[in-house]
Amino acid sequence: MTTPQHNIGSGFGARSTTDEVLSGIDLSGSTAIVTGGYSGLGLETTRALAAAGARVVVPARRPAAARKAIESIGNAEADELDLSDLDSVRGFAERFLASGRTIDLVINSAGIMACPETRVGPGWEAQFATNHLGHYALVNHLWPAIAQGGARVVAVSSGAHGMGVRWDDMQFERGYDRWQAYGQAKAANVLFAVRLDALGRDAGVRAFAVHPGSILTPLQRHLARAEMVDAGWIDEHGNLTDPTFKTPAQGAATQVWAATSPQLAGKGGVYCEDCDVAEPARDGTEGGVHAHATDPEQAARLWALSAELTGVDAFAAAR
Repeated sequence: MTTPQHNIGSGFGARSTTDEVLSGIDLSGSTAIVTGGYSGLGLETTRALAAAGARVVVPARRPAAARKAIESIGNAEADELDLSDLDSVRGFAERFLASGRTIDLVINSAGIMACPETRVGPGWEAQFATNHLGHYALVNHLWPAIAQGGARVVAVSSGAHGMGVRWDDMQFERGYDRWQAYGQAKAANVLFAVRLDALGRDAGVRAFAVHPGSILTPLQRHLARAEMVDAGWIDEHGNLTDPTFKTPAQGAATQVWAATSPQLAGKGGVYCEDCDVAEPARDGTEGGVHAHATDPEQAARLWALSAELTGVDAFAAAR
């Protein structure tokens, strides 16, 4: 079986930065939505896109904190959005659509990782709800502006996607494991991109999933320092000790590259890492994308389930 999951020789790599992948790219006149764009990789993404000329809209659960974080970035604005609250998602989308603007780039960078068992909405597991369902609903609500702009949509995933979707107990009602729940949410991010690309390409919309690599950011806020020391990431003083970790500028580079690179023209529905299209994962090696995460049947199954759970599907009338 053939797959588009092969390196394209981008010329970039694990240590490439956002500014390097954006060199020579002019985003003047474009509008980007970057969820989580005021912290960690999201903040670096906002800075880099704005520096290249884009107007960046940062939907944030804490809009006051977001405005403070981005105040030195002249071409960025913040608005309120809580991805775990579907009413909040709808409200943001309605405000944005009322502005009459089109969307050229969407980067779903916000997320939570390995949090204690938390329930949101009608009892949904919080990582699946926030990392996947909230972004699913956001893109579907914003679809008129996304389609009009022929946008690229980037879902920020993780190497943890290899854990897959727990189809028989997606809400972890039979016992919660914080890392399995995170892995499921990250697999859902890849499947979302695969299905959105298939549905949206006739409108000129292409979607990608990316693994940014390992980076110390506020994403680790639910991890105890001792846990990160035991994992070999940091020392007891909090200093980084793992040489494979990236800086925020290196970590954000892949999502910025996927959102803007002319090298990806005519492509979509693929998982990227280290600023290139990833190879299929192989036993005994690091990296790559697992086949279950790019399976179009699983992607369609997840999309249908997400539509049922959230009550929104921009493509329902077309099918």
